[in-house]
This record gives sequence, C-alpha cells and structure tokens, in this order.
Amino acid sequence: MTAGRLPMVDATETAEHPADGAAFRFVDLFAGVGGFHAALKAYGGECVYAVEIDKAAAATYARNWGHDPLGDITNDANDDVMNVPPHEVLAAGFPCQPFSKSGAQRGMDETRGTLYWNILRIIEERKPKVVLLENVRNLAGPRHLHEWQVIIETLRAEGYRVSDTPAIFSPHLLPPARGGRPQVRERVFITATHDPSGIGDDSLDVEPVAYPGVGIDGFEPKIEWHLEDLLDDSHNIPGCNLTSAERSWIDAWDEWVQTWYEQTEGRRPPGFPIWADAWTDLAQVLRDFGGVPDYRDLMDADPLLPQWKAGHLAKNYALYFEHREWIDRWAKRHKIYSNGFPASRRKLEWQAQDAARLWDTVMHFRPSGIRAKRPTYLPALVAITQTSIVGPRQRRLSPRETARLQGLPDWYDFGGQKASATYKQMGNGVNVGAVWHVLREHVARDEEILKSTSAGRKILEAVSGAPLSPDEVLAAMR
Repeated sequence: MTAGRLPMVDATETAEHPADGAAFRFVDLFAGVGGFHAALKAYGGECVYAVEIDKAAAATYARNWGHDPLGDITNDANDDVMNVPPHEVLAAGFPCQPFSKSGAQRGMDETRGTLYWNILRIIEERKPKVVLLENVRNLAGPRHLHEWQVIIETLRAEGYRVSDTPAIFSPHLLPPARGGRPQVRERVFITATHDPSGIGDDSLDVEPVAYPGVGIDGFEPKIEWHLEDLLDDSHNIPGCNLTSAERSWIDAWDEWVQTWYEQTEGRRPPGFPIWADAWTDLAQVLRDFGGVPDYRDLMDADPLLPQWKAGHLAKNYALYFEHREWIDRWAKRHKIYSNGFPASRRKLEWQAQDAARLWDTVMHFRPSGIRAKRPTYLPALVAITQTSIVGPRQRRLSPRETARLQGLPDWYDFGGQKASATYKQMGNGVNVGAVWHVLREHVARDEEILKSTSAGRKILEAVSGAPLSPDEVLAAMR
C-alpha cells in the first residue's frame, strides 16, 4: 500500500501519454470508498491521484485499492498550488454546496468558495480528455438552475463538449447482465469531452447520455427485479436484527393491514398516509363541523393549514369514521397511544399495492411513518438510519448487501468497522454499474472527438472493448 499521498506523475507528461501499462490515467476526487475507482480500474484505468476528507471512508478506500486518499482537495488544487498530476479522466462525486450569487459577474468568479471551483482549477490546469461528475438529482432541479448553468458554462469556457440537458440515471434501470442493481438511485451525471475546436459555435452542446426512467435494452424494472438475487443470510450480523419494539410496531400494523383486507373484501389499503393520531380528534371534529369534513372545510376553518395536510386529514377522518369499530379494538389491543408507540410509528405509508401482509414488504422507518413497498427494487441507500427492512427476512439489509446494491464485489473489505459506518459509506457512495454505463454511453456519443487524439483513442478502445457489465471484471481482481 502506498503511504500517504499517491505518487506524483512527472508534471512534464502531457495528457497524450498515459502511465505505462494503463489504458488511461484517472483522478478520483471526493473519492468516498471508491465507486468511481472500481468502474475506472475495471475499464483498465490507473489511478494517479485520489482524495477523500472523511477518515473512515479513506481508510476503507486504502484497504481495498492500495492508495491512501486522506486529504483535502482545497489544499491540493487552488490559486497557488496544483498537486493533482496529469490525467486523462477526471471523476468526481462532488458535494453540491450553495454557489455564491454575490455580484453581477457570471462564470468562474461565481464558483469561488465552493468545491466545484477546485475541480474547475484542475480542469483548467490539466485539461483531462474526459470529465465525469456525479451529484444528487436536485442539482438539476429548478432550485439549482443557477448552479447548473455555472457548471455548464464554465466547462464550455474550458473547451468541453457537454450537454445542457441533465443526464439522470439510476442503477435499477440497468438489467443485471449490464451491472444493474435493484436500487432506485437517481443521480445526475455531467459528462464532458475536451474539444477546444468547438469553442465559439454550437458543437459544444450535445444530447445527454441518459434520460430519467428509461430502462436499458427494454428492461422493465417493476417486473424483472427480484430481491432474492441480492440477499444472503450468511452475511447477517446482529446489527441487522430488529429490536422487540420494532417488531411490535410492525406486528401491530401488519394486523391492521390484514384486518383491512378482511373488512373491505380484499380492497388494497389506502395510498394516502394513514395517521392514527388524527383518529383521536374525530369526536371533536364531528361536533365542530356537524359531520365528517372535506379538505375545503378544514382549510376554511384554518387558513394556515396547507392543502396537502388538509387532504390527508380529511381522508383519515373519513376512513376512521367508516371503520372505527374494529380500529378502536386494534388500537386498544396494541396500545397504539402508549409511550411505547412513538408518534412516527403511529403512521403507515402503504406503497406496496396488493401485498398480503406488511411482513411481505420492504419497509423503512421514517419520520413520516413506516413506509411499505413491494419487495422488488429498493429505495436509494441513504447515509442516515433508514436502512431497508426486508420483511420476509425480518431484518435490515446487511452491510454486505448494501455493498452489493452499490455494485461492489464480495471481496470488498470493510475491515472491523461498525455496521453504521458501512451503511453511511454506502449511502454516500456512487453505484459502480451506473458509472460503468454512463461512461460507456458517453464514449459512444463522443467517439469521433475521442478518435482525434491518442489519449482519446486509448479511452475509446478501453471502454468500447470492455464487457457490458463490470461485475465479472471486478470479481476477478482478487
């Protein structure tokens, strides 16, 4: 293992001369535990620089990839220092801090004080042939239009061909044979190719390499994903097990769901959030309104009440009014309103369609309630405590299963760190199969530009000649 920083490459090397034996050189910024590294190394790339500020993630990266990335990009790439060596591919899952909007100037000056500016300094200095950036989908949303425009405009100012339309992609849209995983993890990818000849005309704009919600090769995620392909009870650890309180909450709502089916002759549970706390107010509500109110009545009575909340309350009042006899027995039996049943567990969000039982679903304990979904593909891993509960297994996903969801091979070693650290790292990570696919699509789109330089041809050859999935390549690395 290399101690400390990665070895520096001679600064006199140009982007036309990759390191010996490698298809191309890459840098891995905001590296996490190495999702980009996994995909780019599997494509034949050689990492010449990596940086990650989180100590635990950096230690995991070092354990698996042989390089210690611990450091701060702001110290290595700024106005006075450039410690990032020459490379052909720049990859970064960068944090999206608010961009400064002070002053009337646009362009590079507006990025100062953000971590994107440090990326841009590297691009300005090193001119990598391909840039591959990843961020949360919200970066391409209306609230961040300014930030999006700054990124696109500054890349084009440096001579990069990049789409003005966001490329949004999720690994659940990829078939397993192409490295897909049953995780809805929509991310925006910004892919760019250095093409300085296009500056000043329209050739720097191009179609995105992916579109949201479009399955690849006709793949139908809602039909074709099965969680059993991911699960492995041999990796279960005590930290995955449910507490007695958690089991009691699920058991209570499982009985509610089954009773609902019995009382409604098989009609699926309501799709709106079910709020047990709303039912305790019904007697007073009936007196105040002379019957069950609709959402307009509630909003007239309280002008500050948001329409969405008024709608949910009205539906809950109507539901309870019709079914209160058995609901009251259920609430009393399970002590729903006792201290052992916190407010966030007195809510159920049923998104599991016709699943027969709550225990047949995938669940999340959220502040908004217990959310239940069909056991096909999973919601995105997050870096907090909402790890998926697999109802049929009556446990949470194991750390190894979350690594599989991110496309990391089973040899990937988390050492002796706590499960909570692994969950956090996987929640912050980038999916390997998504990176693999997006880079392949980018190279195919910009093939003619890449052919024009030796560095571009090496990238093109490495990516287009690789298999459709990184899985076998990664599995064979150890």
